[in-house]
Amino acid sequence: MKFIQDITDFIFVEQKPEKADTIFIPGGDQGEIAVTAARLFREGYAPFVLPSGRYSKPVGRCMIPGYETEWEYMRDILVREGVPKESILEEKQATYTYENAIYSRQVTDRMGLTVEKAILCPQACHARRALLYYEILYPDTEFYVCPTVTRGISRDNWFLEDEKIDIVLGELERCGSQFHEILREYGKSH
Repeated sequence: MKFIQDITDFIFVEQKPEKADTIFIPGGDQGEIAVTAARLFREGYAPFVLPSGRYSKPVGRCMIPGYETEWEYMRDILVREGVPKESILEEKQATYTYENAIYSRQVTDRMGLTVEKAILCPQACHARRALLYYEILYPDTEFYVCPTVTRGISRDNWFLEDEKIDIVLGELERCGSQFHEILREYGKSH
């Protein structure tokens, strides 16, 4: 059905990677996204990886056993996967996706790092929302979205099971509800 394809094409953003200034990981507890980022780093796509995240705001604490922050969890995976510690930038304040982008921007600005091109490594079902937030904070940056299928939710199967449908349509809803204030502010300034 066409509407399923339209939702799929909107939510599941994906591009081929190109040389970039950094690789962003927008937080979470799905370690597979750090494995993807590490592979891209090892293949020489960028000199830095910037995982972001403290914990999920609704939960109020890190749900990953043995970790205080999502950043530490992602860092450990990156190191295990061959990324040198000095190439891993630190952001461990963010508690939701928009903050991942906000605080990542603060990190790159503090470092004086110009980000003309960036690779974004989100979960596949989270790709559009993550991209929109990072584009807001990095309006002059060209992004290459290199997602990872997590929780078994892919562009080919999200519409086949109730739980997957709920997650993807939840992402679609958040793309509307969470951008409301951002768009209102944008409208006032233009």
